[in-house]
Amino acid sequence: MQTIDTQQLESMMENRSDLAVINALPEESAREAHIKGTANIPHDRDDFVERVETEAGGKDKPVVVYCASADCDVSEKAARTLEQHGFTNVIDYEGGAQAWNKAHASS
Repeated sequence: MQTIDTQQLESMMENRSDLAVINALPEESAREAHIKGTANIPHDRDDFVERVETEAGGKDKPVVVYCASADCDVSEKAARTLEQHGFTNVIDYEGGAQAWNKAHASS
């Protein structure tokens, strides 16, 4: 699994129309830790893999998963789950919503 930082995610979101960015937190937590324009698909749901595949448009499409912060391991678990189910282009945004919102606090 590949990991990226905030600048790399910004660039990908600006330049990749086929990019799916997934908040893997439970719905309640995702309301507090969210990046605008991304989808919330909780990792703890039974249909997580199917919903991500639908959102991404296929298992070969680029998928970035994130959670609340660098201290949160939900995105790493979600990325591993997707890879185990045949996704070929999974990326973990390790900083999560906390790093993103800190970087964009003035915008």
